[in-house]
Amino acid sequence: MSTSSYLTRRALLGATFATATLPYAAKGQEGRDPASQVPTDVRIRIIFNGMTMTATLYDNPSALELASMLPLDLKIEDYGKNEKIVYLPRKLTEEASGPFDNEQPGDLCYFKPWGNLARFYADYSWDGLIRLGRFDSGFDPLLVRGEFPVRIERI
Repeated sequence: MSTSSYLTRRALLGATFATATLPYAAKGQEGRDPASQVPTDVRIRIIFNGMTMTATLYDNPSALELASMLPLDLKIEDYGKNEKIVYLPRKLTEEASGPFDNEQPGDLCYFKPWGNLARFYADYSWDGLIRLGRFDSGFDPLLVRGEFPVRIERI
C-alpha cells in the first residue's frame, strides 16, 4: 500500500467518524442555551422575612452551579423598582451565557458583571443576565420592601 493511499484512507475514515459523531456532539450541547426554558428537577427554596418561595432551575451550567453551592445564608435587599438581589459568595460560571428574550416578572437571574442573584417582580430588560429559573407559585414576597437575612436551600 502506498503512503498516499494510506493517507487518503485515513482521511476518509476520519471524515466518516466525524460525520457520524457530529450530530451526537451537537445534541450533547442541547440544554446549554441560555434562553432555554427547559426546567430541571432541581428546585430551590428561598426563605426571608417569614415567607417562603420556591423556584425551579433551568438546564444551564450557571443554574446547576448555584444548586451545588446550596445551602446559603446571605442577605436579600431591594435594588431599583423591580427586583431584589442577593450577593453570592463567589461568581458563577458564565458558560453558555448569552442574550435571551421574553423577560418576565418571576424570573430568577444571575447578573454576570456583579455576581449576584436577581429576583424580578416587575418588567425588566438587561443584556448582562443569565436566566437561572422561574418562581413556582408567584413572587408576592418580593414585593415587601426592605433588607432581610435570606436562606437559599435545595429542596
